Amino acid sequence: MSFKYKQVIVVRTDLGMRPGKIAAQVAHAAVTCVELARKEKPDWLKAWLDEGQCKIVLKVPSLDELLQLKEKAQSLGLPCCLIVDRGLTEIPPNTVTCLGIGPAPSELIDKVTGHLPLLR
Repeated sequence: MSFKYKQVIVVRTDLGMRPGKIAAQVAHAAVTCVELARKEKPDWLKAWLDEGQCKIVLKVPSLDELLQLKEKAQSLGLPCCLIVDRGLTEIPPNTVTCLGIGPAPSELIDKVTGHLPLLR
């Protein structure tokens, strides 16, 4: 089955976060982006919710690449958010950990992240 709408979370792998930390950061991005979509793109949010809430987690090796993806997502009018950690556990305060994009049409998100590998 292919989804017409999805949400993508892109995680930095250069930080060496443990799986639990990654899960928390991904959750922050998912929730934050849903709230953005509720305000900015309510039709996209509704379609995504109705379709089953497809979420995909991808990876990048650096902050620079993450910031480039954010710029591209913004240029396409996609809801997106950077997650900045408070530094209470594994990483220093104000570290950018991941980028959330969508919910949005899959074809638009693929223009930004279609080349990236899955986080495994």
